[in-house]
Amino acid sequence: MGGPNIGRLRDFVAAATAAMGPHGLDETAAHAKLGPLLRDLVAHDDWLPDAFAQPHPEFYRQYLLHCDPAERFSVVSFVWGPGQSTPVHDHTVWGLIGILRGAERCRFYDRDRDGRLVPLGEERLEAGQLSTLGPASGDIHTVANAFDDRVSVAIHVYGGNIGAVARHVFDPATGAPKDFVSGYASPTMPNLWDRSADVRAKLG
Repeated sequence: MGGPNIGRLRDFVAAATAAMGPHGLDETAAHAKLGPLLRDLVAHDDWLPDAFAQPHPEFYRQYLLHCDPAERFSVVSFVWGPGQSTPVHDHTVWGLIGILRGAERCRFYDRDRDGRLVPLGEERLEAGQLSTLGPASGDIHTVANAFDDRVSVAIHVYGGNIGAVARHVFDPATGAPKDFVSGYASPTMPNLWDRSADVRAKLG
């Protein structure tokens, strides 16, 4: 299952894999090395297959686009129907967020000594823009589609197989954590590796 220019995602995956050490990257290095690669990827909206950009009428969707075989990183598309949002949650691994279509609104939190959530501010990300997150730089937030009348799509990169990472959602009133594992919305991934047409073209 490819897309018109699925090679852009293949190139991103290859470059991100080359940037990884044997045990992956720490948060600072991941943001520095992968940020420019993700920025270039989301600068072009011609590569994501339609199957991985489909909204659900009630819930946001998280589609797996690639997972490193050693689970050092994963790439997902987040698809937001109009007005959809997440609960307050963390990740426990580093992450990068790039907006492919529409816009996201992110609200950030910390937890005080009694566990209650402390608001830290909000940002709006437009198409082509990036944000970062992680345990060292700020890992608790809620995310929403900035639009009430259209779909938004973001490409997220995480320092692990994010659909299988045990993490937390938080009660907005008390800050009490609850364990959750997000999983993925689709049992399939895009076919990045069928380069047969390119090879045939070079044969003449």
